[in-house]
Amino acid sequence: MTAPTVTEELGVGTLHLWSLPTDEATLLELVRDVFTDHWEHIHFGTIVQGAAWEVAAPNAPRKISSYDGYVTVDFGRWHFHLCIGEHTASGPALGALRRCARAEFYRHVADGTPTSWGIRLFNGGGDQLMTVMLPNPFLDDRQNVLDEPDFGRLAAWDALRGRYLGLAPDPLDRTGRGFRHG
Repeated sequence: MTAPTVTEELGVGTLHLWSLPTDEATLLELVRDVFTDHWEHIHFGTIVQGAAWEVAAPNAPRKISSYDGYVTVDFGRWHFHLCIGEHTASGPALGALRRCARAEFYRHVADGTPTSWGIRLFNGGGDQLMTVMLPNPFLDDRQNVLDEPDFGRLAAWDALRGRYLGLAPDPLDRTGRGFRHG
């Protein structure tokens, strides 16, 4: 079954959401998979009302490590940290607030067809930790609109959903007609 576990209505379409486990081992493996296998084709950052940080990695990570509940993805000149496990240095209340409490795959659907695919992580306060925008069949790696859809660019989406949710590719993903901002 490929139906989403939750849908979230937006003013510009619907988000189909598939919940992921939030244990440290699963999230560490997901971060490793995304940033080791797909770093060249993704954009990531936070997307909140009023701001969207769509960062492209400059190179493959030089190191992905974890310490005290945080995973660090190090690209050399810069790096980032995400709290994905038990963080003890700041005490239990801050540790619970900082830790990823919700993780999900998402697909944005507008006018009945998908327009974008990705992963979202949220902390214990409901604040977004990170969004990963997966390769899009309507955009190239520099986010330029393609003349024709390249549904082969859904390989990361298909592989990650298969690995973490046990889901086969969904034919709905290949019905889109073009990119649309949400």
